[in-house]
Amino acid sequence: MATAGPADAVEPADPVESAGAGLVAAVELTGLVDPADQVPAGEPGSPTASGSDPAPSDGRAPGPATSGGAVPPGGAVVLAGAVVLAGDGVPVRPTGAGRPRAGIGVGPLPAGPHPGPMRMGVIDIGSNTVHLLVVDAHRGGQPQPAASVRVPLRLVELLEADGSLGTEGEQALTACVRDMREQAEALGVQDLAAFATSALRDASNGDQVLARVRAATGVGIGMLSGEEEARLTFLAARRWFGWSAGRLLALDIGGGSLEIGAGMHENPEVVASLPLGASRLTRDWLAGADNDPPRRADLAELRRYVRAQIAPVVATIYHLGEHTRVVATSKTFRSLARIADAEPYSRGPYTRRVLRRDDLADVVAKITRMTVEERAALAGVSASRAGQLVAGAIVAAEALDLFSVEEAEICPWALREGVILRRLDWLNSG
Repeated sequence: MATAGPADAVEPADPVESAGAGLVAAVELTGLVDPADQVPAGEPGSPTASGSDPAPSDGRAPGPATSGGAVPPGGAVVLAGAVVLAGDGVPVRPTGAGRPRAGIGVGPLPAGPHPGPMRMGVIDIGSNTVHLLVVDAHRGGQPQPAASVRVPLRLVELLEADGSLGTEGEQALTACVRDMREQAEALGVQDLAAFATSALRDASNGDQVLARVRAATGVGIGMLSGEEEARLTFLAARRWFGWSAGRLLALDIGGGSLEIGAGMHENPEVVASLPLGASRLTRDWLAGADNDPPRRADLAELRRYVRAQIAPVVATIYHLGEHTRVVATSKTFRSLARIADAEPYSRGPYTRRVLRRDDLADVVAKITRMTVEERAALAGVSASRAGQLVAGAIVAAEALDLFSVEEAEICPWALREGVILRRLDWLNSG
C-alpha cells in the first residue's frame, strides 16, 4: 500500500484515480478536501497527521428530535438516507426516510452523546469514485482530517444497457467496500457510515446489489436520495462559510447528477437533483472515438438539454429572494476554476478561489476544441477526469447563466463532510 508523500514542486495529477478500479491504491492524508487537489501535510505514512484545518462554523442547528427506541446489537440506523452504524444501546434518532439495515459496528459506541474525541469514517459510493474519508471529531470542535482512501470505480460506466449494474461492476464494488472496511479498521475508525448516490440510485437492481454487498462485506450501505444529497452538501457549505454568507445557492456537479440547494438556514428551503452528472452526459451525448474533440452540433444539442433541465428550478429558487453568495463544490468545479487560473490547491483550503462566469465561458470555448489527451495536460485536470470535463463545463456554464451568477466561490467541503457533520450532530443531540 502506497502512502502520500510530501508536496512536489509541480502540482500533481490525481495519483489514486489513475491507479485502476477495484484496488485501494493509497491512503492519503487530507485536509478534508480532494486529495488530488490538496497536497497533504504531516509525515508521510502517518495516518494521524492532519492537513489544513477546515474553517470553523458560525452556527449549528440543534440535533434532530428523538424518536425513541434503541439499536439492537450490531444494528444500524438510516440517517438522512445513509446507513449509520451504531453499537449497543445507542438511541435511535433517524432524520430521513428509509428502513434500518444491518451494518457493522467498528468499535461500539456508548449510549448517549459521545463524551470525547472519536474517529469517524464515511464511505461514499459515487458514480465516479468510491471514497473513504476519516476524521477525528468531538463535540463543539472542528472535524480534524485523518486519512482519505479513493478508488476510481466508475460505476456509472459499468451499468448495463437495461440500467442494471452487471456482475463485473458488482464484483468490483464488493471488493472495494471490503478493502475500505479493512482500511477503516486499520485506521482505528470507531463510527462508520456508508452510502451510495446516483449510479446505484438509478440502477434498476441497486437495492439488490447493496443487499448482496452487505452480505459479503458486513457493511450496510444506505441509498441517498438526490434531494438528501443536495441537503447534506448544502449543510457542508453552510458550515464552511457560516451565517455571514447570508442566503446561499449551492451547486454540485457529480458523475451522475447535479445537486442544487438554496436558502438562509442549515436546512435549504429548495433542493433539486437533476440527471446532469458529468459522466452520465458524456456517456449519453458525447461518447465515441470520432467525437474527440466533440462535434459542435452535439455540444449545441447538449446545451439545449441542460438548459431545459435547469430552467424549472430557477423559478422555484428566485421567489426566495436574491442569493447573497453562490458556492460550488465537486471536482468538476475545482478543475474548471484551476483552468481559469484559480490558486492551486496545494496552497490549502483557506485560500479563496472563485469561478467567474466570463472566465468559465473562455474555458468552455478552449476545452471544447481540445482532445481528451490535451485536456488531461491542463493544470488541475486528472487523466481519468479529462474525458468528462466538457460535459461538466457545459452544466456549470449553463447553471451560472440561468441563475445570473457572476461568480461562484469554490467550497472545499461537500457531501462527505455533510454526512459527517449530520452524524456528529446526531451523536451530540442528548
